[in-house]
Amino acid sequence: MTTTYSFTTIIAMLPGHIGYWVIFGLTLLVSWLVSSTLKRRFFEHSQAPIRFSGKEIAERMLADHGIHNVKVISVPGQLTDHYNPMDRTVNLSESVYHQCNAAAAAVAAHECGHAVQHATAYRWLGFRSAMVPMTNFANHIMGLLAMVMMFGAFAMQNPTVLLAYIGCLALVTLFSIVTLPVEFDASRRAMAWIRSSNVGSSMDVNRSQNALFWAAMTYVVGALSSIAMLAYYVMSFLGARSNED
Repeated sequence: MTTTYSFTTIIAMLPGHIGYWVIFGLTLLVSWLVSSTLKRRFFEHSQAPIRFSGKEIAERMLADHGIHNVKVISVPGQLTDHYNPMDRTVNLSESVYHQCNAAAAAVAAHECGHAVQHATAYRWLGFRSAMVPMTNFANHIMGLLAMVMMFGAFAMQNPTVLLAYIGCLALVTLFSIVTLPVEFDASRRAMAWIRSSNVGSSMDVNRSQNALFWAAMTYVVGALSSIAMLAYYVMSFLGARSNED
């Protein structure tokens, strides 16, 4: 009988921590490639001027959806754009807030897509928001357990420690998976509005769509990386259990 192994099973069978470093290295490489492509695409699309700034795009989209209780504000940094459901603000990085180009329009509309999700009680956004406190706590515990496993070789083979780490990592992985429909839906709403509004007639819509695609890929890579790490630690746990028997 021929036995086949999945990628993560083979990785987990490697001696010592080699499997971990293989996954970590591949994750780092793919993340770097996607991040580099994202920055390059955003730079290219930022060279395509339009009539409206990111601030104006955001205000128009909110108004067109009947949302008047959300403020559009500028925040420092690059790619720091986000929607804050707690204080109902669309936070745009300084370049997106002020500049008039296809990339800024895409980002501004995407963040407003989250505001529309909030206003329409989009269930995946509500689910993700409810998970934030638990996910932050899980990340904190994971940091402590990682220190224990780093400085105590016995801990890596201790089923109890591994199980606690796996539980936290499972929650973080679930959060990264739940984030995917939230981000893709926000981009879908953004592009639908851009195409139906007079904004779309003044720009190359494909550029905005491409910018949002590469932004979404960063979330996809994050989710896949988390899944791969979870699979690795589950296999390590099973291995530790078998060694006890």
